Amino acid sequence: MVKGVPPFNLQMHAGAAGLESSGAGRHDGASVVSVLKILGNPMSKSVMVLNGPNLNLLGIREPAIYGRTTLDDIEALVRARADDLGIAVDFRQSNAEGELVGWIQEAGRDFDGIAINAGGYTHTSVAILDALLATGLPVVEVHLSNIFQRDEFRHHSYISKAARGVICGFGAKGYELALEALADSLGSITED
Repeated sequence: MVKGVPPFNLQMHAGAAGLESSGAGRHDGASVVSVLKILGNPMSKSVMVLNGPNLNLLGIREPAIYGRTTLDDIEALVRARADDLGIAVDFRQSNAEGELVGWIQEAGRDFDGIAINAGGYTHTSVAILDALLATGLPVVEVHLSNIFQRDEFRHHSYISKAARGVICGFGAKGYELALEALADSLGSITED
């Protein structure tokens, strides 16, 4: 938590601020940064956390590889850790490459960093790589499983060229580690 700043419910405040969801992908519609600007919240650093295709199926998809933790569980962990670190997060998921590219471009305008688990697009998407490079933001790549212990085609990541670091094989904890790395690089760690 940021000292002296009470916690608040972002979804409640987004609705109260009159910000509507686009209905596309998995996110609250308005960026957390827009809501914070409207509310005057002093959190100075913000990170967009992006999740690619099939991550909405966590908890039921290949639990021997990905575990039983759901994306909702991961989002709750991320939000709690972000509060501890004093950074704002906007957590999103999409199965559509173009939507992810659009969100990355938005992050370049409105955010201070990106944590991304691009799922299968990690190994195929030059468009996501180009968008990440164009932002100039610090990026941390996250994978729940150790991609180097898996199929050979998963050993190559286009995303890595744009990332300051890659965290893989630590399950949901990897997202928390990514936030810590970004908070450190942004100089915004506020915990005691």
